[in-house]
Amino acid sequence: MAELSTLARPYARAAFEYANSENALHEWLGELQLVAAVVSDEAVQTLLGDPSLTTEKQADAFVNLMGDELGESRKRFLHVLAENRRLGLVPNILTLFAQLKAQREQSVDVEMVSPFEVPDAVRDRIAQALGKRLDREVVVSTSIDSSLLGGVLIRAGDLVIDGSVRGRLNKLAEALTN
Repeated sequence: MAELSTLARPYARAAFEYANSENALHEWLGELQLVAAVVSDEAVQTLLGDPSLTTEKQADAFVNLMGDELGESRKRFLHVLAENRRLGLVPNILTLFAQLKAQREQSVDVEMVSPFEVPDAVRDRIAQALGKRLDREVVVSTSIDSSLLGGVLIRAGDLVIDGSVRGRLNKLAEALTN
């Protein structure tokens, strides 16, 4: 996994710098998300792995598959990726691009998992507290996991705050066994 990130990093950085200079970060992110979804398809994986296709034919086939969904600069970017046999890295490039965009915009995506629907007022208070702690704008997405007994589980990048009852019970059991 680290190797793929290492390979994808220069492409993500170049795409980010170009998109930033053109004030098109949002467009690039949306189109990279679309391309990453298409690249993940099994039939497309077969196309990308076909050794009989030249890199130019692969790029043309892929760009034709995307149709008018992509801007010209994104099409050129895909041609560069194809020439270097890196089209399969698009999901990794997307992840790194999104991280660079969030860093630039001083924002962080936070996932909040709870066993029930969280009221908007509570979600907003948690987002505000996390924003102060992380010194960033927080964008919260919520999901429901009925296997949790109570409390919430919050993920913000590498930071995980386990306020669930199960997490607290696990910590208590660990403390008692030590």
